[in-house]
Amino acid sequence: QVQLVESGGGLVQAGGSLRLSCAASGLTLSSYGMGWFRQAPGKDREFVAGISRSGGITNYDDSVKARFTISINNAKNTVYLQMNSLTPEDTAVYYCAADSRGWFGPYEYWGQGTQVTVSS
Repeated sequence: QVQLVESGGGLVQAGGSLRLSCAASGLTLSSYGMGWFRQAPGKDREFVAGISRSGGITNYDDSVKARFTISINNAKNTVYLQMNSLTPEDTAVYYCAADSRGWFGPYEYWGQGTQVTVSS
């Protein structure tokens, strides 16, 4: 049974940082492409960042480029999203997802999400 469990969300002031974690069970992350998405109230879910199976290629939405970093710790079977210089516009529920093709979607497996709230 595949499970992706996000953690690390919370309330932070604008300009602050958070690191989200996505721990996987039932699959080996090094064999999957991984992605982070977010959904703000009243908005569609949007792509934030992705990393290929090898970890050699990353991709970011323009709105987070240079502020967010996606990484994988294969030993811990966990993918991270380091978020710096947060703004209120980053407030959303953040989800991780896994793509068995090892690339940037479509993603077959999803976590339950973790709330990130950035106060001004």
